[in-house]
Amino acid sequence: MSNLEQTLSIVKPDAVERNLTEDIKKIFINNDLKIVNSKKIHISKEEAADFYKVHQAKPFYDELCTYLSSGPIFVMILEGEGAIALNRKLMGATNPKDAEPNTIRKLYGISIDKNSVHGSDSAENAKIEIDLFFKN
Repeated sequence: MSNLEQTLSIVKPDAVERNLTEDIKKIFINNDLKIVNSKKIHISKEEAADFYKVHQAKPFYDELCTYLSSGPIFVMILEGEGAIALNRKLMGATNPKDAEPNTIRKLYGISIDKNSVHGSDSAENAKIEIDLFFKN
């Protein structure tokens, strides 16, 4: 039984600024995730607010929106077997200090805020997030 899924991955401004996009892409590719679509964009604070609206009740919401819109980001649709869980495993814990060795956040994350990458946390959110960035 195949569990082919798609998920959204974002290389956040701190990692784009440090030229880590290619290194991060290689981690996905080397772990059997295919990049089916990608682009480098710079979103507005309003677009970031729409993207992060699931967090709007949280105290860090405004900072999160300001940060995501602070510079270019690289968005990708990843596809593969169990892509959502696999991407989250490859990213590591939200706080780089707590992330497993060799995960993206352990390797490249600066802080809990500047943790280099975002990945969808469920199939439902993956669809919403992909549509947000790749709707035609």
